[in-house]
Amino acid sequence: MLKGFRDFLMRGNVLDLAVAVVIGTAFTAIVTAFTENIVNPLIAAIGADPDIDGLGFFIRPGVSATFIDIGSVITAIINFIILAAVVYFVLIVPFTHAKKKLIKEQIADEEAGVTDIELLTDIRDLLANQRGVSNP
Repeated sequence: MLKGFRDFLMRGNVLDLAVAVVIGTAFTAIVTAFTENIVNPLIAAIGADPDIDGLGFFIRPGVSATFIDIGSVITAIINFIILAAVVYFVLIVPFTHAKKKLIKEQIADEEAGVTDIELLTDIRDLLANQRGVSNP
């Protein structure tokens, strides 16, 4: 039963679910705070017009609903890259390494171990030799 549970945990889709939960909840707040408090002011500093809050432009000057906010798009891209990098290096790389190690150990165990049939055949041969009977 424990082996089955371990095999279930080592399947890729369980890791995908865990990654989605981590991205969706815990780490998003940290990255959002970083981009809003550090990246957004840097992007806004690039903008030429001091009256515009961010990097962008108006399609119709003076109408705030026509503001194209390029800075928000850049911020969203930076958010995505940071989240993807953290998930990859913190979750995916260690999991892949552990999975490869586990597979190597399983292969080594299979190659080193004697199968049940081989063991039973050896026992049969030894018993037959003790009785003085020839093997079929």
